[in-house]
Amino acid sequence: MYSKFDKAYLKMAQEWAKLSYCERKQVGAIIVKDRMIISDGYNGTPSGFENCCEDENGKTHWYVLHAEANAILKLAGSTQSAKGSTLYLTLSPCKECSKLILQAGIEKLVYINAYSDDEGIAFLKNHNIEIIQVSEDDLN
Repeated sequence: MYSKFDKAYLKMAQEWAKLSYCERKQVGAIIVKDRMIISDGYNGTPSGFENCCEDENGKTHWYVLHAEANAILKLAGSTQSAKGSTLYLTLSPCKECSKLILQAGIEKLVYINAYSDDEGIAFLKNHNIEIIQVSEDDLN
């Protein structure tokens, strides 16, 4: 079950997603530890790149960073640690990002929408990461 704080942080992740320049999918991430936001991110191109996520066919460029990867990388450049934290995502993680989540020491994942491939979620569940999905309707 989720708390009122989980809902509030998910709503913040939704707002953060709106900052993305990606047209196909906008994803937001918030990392929280001890009820304090320690990092945030949204999907997009690396710093210094043109803010265009898709090619002329609408396919996402391979170098676009996912929201959770951006949030974890932002932490790497700070004095904070993700160990024991909760990650709030508007879209469940892919396989590649699931490895980063586990390695970063994140203990709980709360998300809204399911990614087309559920292997990332299965991987995290198999490694005892607490997983909670909150429906969009429950946020209103």
